[in-house]
Amino acid sequence: MTLLSMGMILALGFLTGLLFEKIKLPKIVGMIVIGILIGPSFLNVIDDSILDMSGMLRQIALVIILTRSGLSLNIDNLKKIGRPAILMCFIPAVFEILAVMVLAPLLLGVSVIEALLIGSVIAAVSPAVIIPRMLKLKSEGFGEDKHIPELIMAGSSADDIFVIVLFYAFLGLAQGTSLNAWSVVQIPISIILGIGVGVVVGFLFVKLFQMIQIQRLTKILLLLSVSFVLIGLEHLLENYISFSALIGVLTIGMVILIKSRTDADEIEHGYKQMWTFFEIILFVLVGISVDVNYAISAGLMPVIVLIGALVFRMFGVYVSLLFTALNFKEKLFSMISYIPKATVQASIGAIALSLGLPVGSLVLTMAVISILITAPLGAMLMDSSYKKLLAHPIK
Repeated sequence: MTLLSMGMILALGFLTGLLFEKIKLPKIVGMIVIGILIGPSFLNVIDDSILDMSGMLRQIALVIILTRSGLSLNIDNLKKIGRPAILMCFIPAVFEILAVMVLAPLLLGVSVIEALLIGSVIAAVSPAVIIPRMLKLKSEGFGEDKHIPELIMAGSSADDIFVIVLFYAFLGLAQGTSLNAWSVVQIPISIILGIGVGVVVGFLFVKLFQMIQIQRLTKILLLLSVSFVLIGLEHLLENYISFSALIGVLTIGMVILIKSRTDADEIEHGYKQMWTFFEIILFVLVGISVDVNYAISAGLMPVIVLIGALVFRMFGVYVSLLFTALNFKEKLFSMISYIPKATVQASIGAIALSLGLPVGSLVLTMAVISILITAPLGAMLMDSSYKKLLAHPIK
């Protein structure tokens, strides 16, 4: 039954994704919809063993996401664009999380810590929706005079990393970790040690690739294996020392990119192909995990919180772009471009539920609502507005 269920997930997810792309909607929305239909809330045709594996599959997907981010996060672009690119990496997300921190306790009846956890889940922007559209703008020349596509691509990639770090910090607090001086100090220690481990391992990979001629598939398998080992070590050593394996995984990719762009491009291409497979599994599993009855019983309040958070996020984008050469229309397009959510929400949205946290169902519901509303909305608004809001192609 497990293989039958996996086959159904892959086949139906792929076909539904194609159908949604044909009607100009993000394929990931279609994958979530089909997941809801075949899951326990409706047809219930998926074996329970798949749901038991979902945590591990989401972890693999998150490793792929962060490794690809590291292998493609061009620091030179951030430096070239300067201050607005740096601010776009975290200011919009901070505004959105703070909005949820204020609104969620009032409208959803959760604690401040639970609100911060919800905010950190929904705050990440979706490169999966944004980057293909920015590449299209670059090819057509729209916004290129002020490097607007590069600005949005660079900011959205780093935005995900920032939000994931915050999510795991808030998750620890939501699990009952007391908020004392030591727990606060552990957060930067974990990040710094993760970066340190990533730098060392990244340099070792680069040296290995220089010394020995290794095929692309072998490079990918080695990197993937070491990533899993780091995550395993993090859990094994958590009672003795705190380090962020996911930050380490990200840093490994960045070191490889800095030291050898050829190897980085080669490995990233392989990870992109893997993502084609895991993307389907990830988003269909998110749909399967949704408790539709709970989502309906929650009413409109989660949607109102999401809308309020989006308004604050867009204001955060505007603040990030103050004192730049962008005019109001170009700032408005940038604000629109930061609406879509998808990949990170699918990767971490169900973690609180899998850990048995009381707020878990609400966190997952908010994650799914944010994808279903913002991914198609953001995509359609970008597609319909860029010719009106951005400078014409340079002739």
